[in-house]
Amino acid sequence: WITHFCAPTFVFLSGMSAFLSRQRKSTKQLSLFLLTRGLWLIVIEFTVVRLGITFNLYYDFVIFQVIWVIGASMVVLAALVGLPQRIILTIGLVLVFGHNLFDLTQLQPTDKGYVAWAILRQSGTASFGPGNVTLIVYPLIPWLGIMLTGYGLGFLYSKNYDHIRRQKILLNTGVTAFLLFLIIRFTNLYGDPRPWAVQKDAIFTVMSFLNVTKYPVSLLYTLMTLGPVLVVMAWM
Repeated sequence: WITHFCAPTFVFLSGMSAFLSRQRKSTKQLSLFLLTRGLWLIVIEFTVVRLGITFNLYYDFVIFQVIWVIGASMVVLAALVGLPQRIILTIGLVLVFGHNLFDLTQLQPTDKGYVAWAILRQSGTASFGPGNVTLIVYPLIPWLGIMLTGYGLGFLYSKNYDHIRRQKILLNTGVTAFLLFLIIRFTNLYGDPRPWAVQKDAIFTVMSFLNVTKYPVSLLYTLMTLGPVLVVMAWM
Protein backbone atom coordinates (compact mmCIF):
# COMPACT_ATOMS: atom_id res chain seq x y z
CA TRP A 1 0.00 0.00 0.00
CA ILE A 2 2.78 2.42 0.90
CA THR A 3 4.70 1.73 -2.31
CA HIS A 4 1.56 2.44 -4.35
CA PHE A 5 2.14 6.15 -3.76
CA CYS A 6 5.66 6.16 -5.22
CA ALA A 7 5.28 5.87 -9.00
CA PRO A 8 2.39 8.32 -9.55
CA THR A 9 4.08 10.84 -7.25
CA PHE A 10 7.41 10.49 -9.11
CA VAL A 11 5.73 11.01 -12.48
CA PHE A 12 3.46 13.85 -11.31
CA LEU A 13 6.32 15.76 -9.68
CA SER A 14 8.52 15.16 -12.75
CA GLY A 15 5.95 17.06 -14.79
CA MET A 16 5.68 19.78 -12.18
CA SER A 17 9.45 20.22 -11.97
CA ALA A 18 9.63 20.41 -15.77
CA PHE A 19 7.31 23.43 -15.57
CA LEU A 20 9.45 24.98 -12.84
CA SER A 21 12.58 24.62 -14.97
CA ARG A 22 10.80 26.65 -17.65
CA GLN A 23 11.28 29.69 -15.41
CA ARG A 24 15.03 29.41 -16.11
CA LYS A 25 14.92 28.20 -19.71
CA SER A 26 13.48 29.26 -23.02
CA THR A 27 10.93 26.98 -24.66
CA LYS A 28 13.61 25.64 -27.02
CA GLN A 29 16.04 25.01 -24.16
CA LEU A 30 13.39 23.22 -22.10
CA SER A 31 12.33 21.09 -25.05
CA LEU A 32 15.91 20.02 -25.74
CA PHE A 33 16.51 19.35 -22.04
CA LEU A 34 13.41 17.14 -21.75
CA LEU A 35 14.26 15.30 -24.98
CA THR A 36 17.83 14.49 -23.99
CA ARG A 37 16.94 13.72 -20.36
CA GLY A 38 14.07 11.48 -21.46
CA LEU A 39 16.19 9.54 -23.95
CA TRP A 40 18.92 9.14 -21.32
CA LEU A 41 16.43 7.71 -18.80
CA ILE A 42 15.19 5.21 -21.40
CA VAL A 43 18.77 4.09 -22.05
CA ILE A 44 19.37 3.76 -18.30
CA GLU A 45 16.21 1.65 -17.92
CA PHE A 46 17.28 -0.90 -20.50
CA THR A 47 20.92 -1.07 -19.39
CA VAL A 48 21.72 -0.23 -15.77
CA VAL A 49 18.27 -0.86 -14.26
CA ARG A 50 17.77 -4.02 -16.30
CA LEU A 51 21.18 -5.34 -15.25
CA GLY A 52 20.34 -4.70 -11.61
CA ILE A 53 17.20 -6.83 -11.96
CA THR A 54 18.48 -9.71 -14.10
CA PHE A 55 22.21 -9.85 -13.20
CA ASN A 56 23.05 -10.94 -16.74
CA LEU A 57 24.15 -9.29 -19.96
CA TYR A 58 21.88 -11.35 -22.20
CA TYR A 59 18.72 -9.63 -23.33
CA ASP A 60 16.57 -12.71 -22.86
CA PHE A 61 14.41 -10.76 -20.41
CA VAL A 62 13.53 -7.06 -20.65
CA ILE A 63 11.06 -5.10 -18.54
CA PHE A 64 9.45 -1.71 -19.20
CA GLN A 65 9.29 -0.04 -15.79
CA VAL A 66 8.81 3.40 -14.27
CA ILE A 67 12.18 4.86 -15.40
CA TRP A 68 11.35 4.09 -19.02
CA VAL A 69 7.89 5.65 -18.78
CA ILE A 70 9.21 8.82 -17.11
CA GLY A 71 11.75 9.12 -19.92
CA ALA A 72 9.22 8.45 -22.67
CA SER A 73 6.77 10.91 -21.13
CA MET A 74 9.52 13.56 -21.06
CA VAL A 75 10.17 12.96 -24.76
CA VAL A 76 6.49 13.55 -25.55
CA LEU A 77 6.38 16.58 -23.24
CA ALA A 78 9.40 17.97 -25.10
CA ALA A 79 7.21 18.14 -28.21
CA LEU A 80 4.35 19.82 -26.35
CA VAL A 81 6.02 22.54 -24.27
CA GLY A 82 5.38 25.11 -26.99
CA LEU A 83 1.65 24.82 -26.29
CA PRO A 84 -0.09 26.97 -23.66
CA GLN A 85 0.10 25.51 -20.17
CA ARG A 86 -3.71 25.17 -19.98
CA ILE A 87 -3.78 23.11 -23.17
CA ILE A 88 -1.17 20.72 -21.78
CA LEU A 89 -3.14 20.45 -18.52
CA THR A 90 -6.30 19.69 -20.48
CA ILE A 91 -4.56 16.98 -22.52
CA GLY A 92 -3.21 15.46 -19.30
CA LEU A 93 -6.63 15.39 -17.62
CA VAL A 94 -8.26 13.90 -20.73
CA LEU A 95 -5.70 11.09 -20.72
CA VAL A 96 -6.03 10.49 -16.96
CA PHE A 97 -9.83 10.44 -16.97
CA GLY A 98 -10.41 8.95 -20.43
CA HIS A 99 -7.84 6.22 -21.00
CA ASN A 100 -9.89 3.55 -19.21
CA LEU A 101 -12.31 3.70 -22.12
CA PHE A 102 -9.68 1.56 -23.86
CA ASP A 103 -10.34 -1.26 -21.38
CA LEU A 104 -12.87 -2.37 -23.97
CA THR A 105 -10.08 -2.81 -26.53
CA GLN A 106 -7.91 -5.70 -25.38
CA LEU A 107 -5.58 -7.18 -27.98
CA GLN A 108 -4.05 -10.62 -27.81
CA PRO A 109 -0.33 -11.33 -28.48
CA THR A 110 -1.27 -12.85 -31.83
CA ASP A 111 -3.22 -9.76 -32.94
CA LYS A 112 -1.75 -7.24 -35.35
CA GLY A 113 -0.45 -4.17 -33.55
CA TYR A 114 -0.40 -5.90 -30.16
CA VAL A 115 3.16 -4.85 -29.24
CA ALA A 116 2.61 -1.19 -30.05
CA TRP A 117 -0.71 -1.18 -28.18
CA ALA A 118 0.86 -2.90 -25.16
CA ILE A 119 3.59 -0.25 -25.03
CA LEU A 120 1.09 2.60 -25.44
CA ARG A 121 -1.80 1.50 -23.24
CA GLN A 122 -2.53 -2.13 -22.49
CA SER A 123 0.62 -3.61 -20.92
CA GLY A 124 1.45 -7.29 -21.31
CA THR A 125 4.14 -9.68 -22.46
CA ALA A 126 5.85 -9.58 -25.84
CA SER A 127 8.82 -11.12 -27.59
CA PHE A 128 11.45 -9.31 -29.64
CA GLY A 129 13.25 -12.27 -31.13
CA PRO A 130 13.92 -15.93 -30.27
CA GLY A 131 14.42 -16.57 -26.57
CA ASN A 132 13.39 -13.06 -25.57
CA VAL A 133 10.60 -12.24 -23.11
CA THR A 134 9.67 -8.58 -22.68
CA LEU A 135 7.35 -7.57 -19.86
CA ILE A 136 5.58 -4.24 -20.41
CA VAL A 137 4.18 -3.13 -17.05
CA TYR A 138 4.29 0.66 -17.49
CA PRO A 139 2.55 1.56 -20.79
CA LEU A 140 2.93 5.16 -21.87
CA ILE A 141 -0.50 6.79 -22.22
CA PRO A 142 -1.81 6.57 -18.61
CA TRP A 143 1.48 7.77 -17.10
CA LEU A 144 1.91 10.48 -19.72
CA GLY A 145 -1.44 11.85 -18.57
CA ILE A 146 -0.13 12.09 -15.01
CA MET A 147 3.06 13.89 -16.10
CA LEU A 148 1.19 16.36 -18.30
CA THR A 149 -1.21 17.06 -15.42
CA GLY A 150 1.76 17.72 -13.14
CA TYR A 151 3.22 20.07 -15.74
CA GLY A 152 -0.11 21.84 -16.07
CA LEU A 153 -0.31 22.42 -12.30
CA GLY A 154 3.29 23.59 -12.06
CA PHE A 155 2.11 27.21 -12.15
CA LEU A 156 1.11 26.78 -8.48
CA TYR A 157 4.81 26.93 -7.62
CA SER A 158 5.69 29.82 -9.91
CA LYS A 159 7.68 32.67 -8.46
CA ASN A 160 5.57 35.12 -6.45
CA TYR A 161 2.49 32.87 -6.58
CA ASP A 162 0.41 33.47 -3.44
CA HIS A 163 1.21 30.64 -1.03
CA ILE A 164 -2.18 30.79 0.70
CA ARG A 165 -3.98 30.40 -2.62
CA ARG A 166 -1.61 27.56 -3.57
CA GLN A 167 -2.35 25.76 -0.31
CA LYS A 168 -6.11 26.09 -0.81
CA ILE A 169 -5.98 24.84 -4.41
CA LEU A 170 -3.82 21.84 -3.50
CA LEU A 171 -6.02 20.94 -0.52
CA ASN A 172 -9.30 21.31 -2.41
CA THR A 173 -8.00 19.44 -5.46
CA GLY A 174 -6.63 16.61 -3.31
CA VAL A 175 -9.84 16.19 -1.33
CA THR A 176 -11.90 16.35 -4.53
CA ALA A 177 -9.73 13.68 -6.18
CA PHE A 178 -10.15 11.34 -3.22
CA LEU A 179 -13.92 11.93 -3.06
CA LEU A 180 -14.14 11.21 -6.80
CA PHE A 181 -12.29 7.97 -6.15
CA LEU A 182 -14.85 6.94 -3.50
CA ILE A 183 -17.85 7.88 -5.64
CA ILE A 184 -16.67 6.38 -8.94
CA ARG A 185 -15.32 3.26 -7.26
CA PHE A 186 -18.61 2.71 -5.42
CA THR A 187 -20.53 2.67 -8.71
CA ASN A 188 -18.30 -0.07 -10.18
CA LEU A 189 -19.09 1.39 -13.62
CA TYR A 190 -15.85 2.98 -14.79
CA GLY A 191 -12.27 3.82 -13.95
CA ASP A 192 -10.81 0.39 -13.23
CA PRO A 193 -11.10 -2.99 -14.97
CA ARG A 194 -11.16 -4.80 -11.61
CA PRO A 195 -14.56 -4.38 -9.90
CA TRP A 196 -14.91 -4.61 -6.13
CA ALA A 197 -17.33 -6.98 -4.41
CA VAL A 198 -18.71 -7.69 -0.97
CA GLN A 199 -16.45 -10.22 0.75
CA LYS A 200 -16.72 -12.49 3.81
CA ASP A 201 -16.35 -9.57 6.23
CA ALA A 202 -15.94 -5.77 6.35
CA ILE A 203 -12.13 -5.80 6.32
CA PHE A 204 -11.92 -7.92 3.19
CA THR A 205 -14.65 -5.85 1.54
CA VAL A 206 -12.59 -2.68 2.14
CA MET A 207 -9.53 -4.49 0.75
CA SER A 208 -11.52 -5.40 -2.36
CA PHE A 209 -12.66 -1.76 -2.67
CA LEU A 210 -9.06 -0.52 -2.51
CA ASN A 211 -7.65 -3.24 -4.77
CA VAL A 212 -7.41 -1.12 -7.91
CA THR A 213 -5.20 -1.67 -10.94
CA LYS A 214 -1.64 -0.43 -11.32
CA TYR A 215 -0.68 -2.31 -14.52
CA PRO A 216 -1.70 -0.28 -16.43
CA VAL A 217 -2.39 2.44 -13.90
CA SER A 218 -6.12 3.14 -13.78
CA LEU A 219 -8.06 6.36 -13.20
CA LEU A 220 -9.11 5.14 -9.76
CA TYR A 221 -5.56 4.20 -8.83
CA THR A 222 -4.46 7.70 -9.85
CA LEU A 223 -7.21 9.42 -7.84
CA MET A 224 -6.61 7.17 -4.83
CA THR A 225 -2.90 7.98 -4.69
CA LEU A 226 -2.53 11.54 -5.99
CA GLY A 227 -5.48 12.82 -3.96
CA PRO A 228 -3.75 12.24 -0.61
CA VAL A 229 -0.42 13.36 -2.10
CA LEU A 230 -1.90 16.73 -3.04
CA VAL A 231 -3.26 17.09 0.50
CA VAL A 232 0.20 16.35 1.90
CA MET A 233 1.70 18.92 -0.49
CA ALA A 234 -0.79 21.48 0.84
CA TRP A 235 0.29 20.74 4.41
CA MET A 236 3.97 21.03 3.39
